[in-house]
Amino acid sequence: MTSNVEGDGTAEDPWRLSTPSGGGAFQLHRDEAADPPALVCTVGTTRLSYRLRCLEDLHAMLVAHGDWMPLGSADEQKPAREGTVEAWARAADNPVGGWYGLKKGLRGRFANYVPPLMEHLGLAEVEHNARNNRMRAL
Repeated sequence: MTSNVEGDGTAEDPWRLSTPSGGGAFQLHRDEAADPPALVCTVGTTRLSYRLRCLEDLHAMLVAHGDWMPLGSADEQKPAREGTVEAWARAADNPVGGWYGLKKGLRGRFANYVPPLMEHLGLAEVEHNARNNRMRAL
């Protein structure tokens, strides 16, 4: 687990993380009471959310992939580059049959916000370059 992350992942004390490039700060917390259970991301005044099961599903996919995978973060309105974590998070053949993002218009950027938490939880290794970062399962 990364040691520079604060918080315990609750709404009262969210995880405080930064994007893989280190350029942006954001907060995440679990909302298991939501329907479906969600991982809530706050970036400034913007709130996005992803299906909470994304943590387990992404880890399983990365284990099966067996190597580094490009993140390829993109806004919902932009196409995700094939073979990236972002493309997987919106693909019709992923475990939820489409988007892990829950709020239409803000369903993208999965690969910007979920990988740092995966790294913190000890589930993945994430690169921290200025751009073109990758991740792999641990």
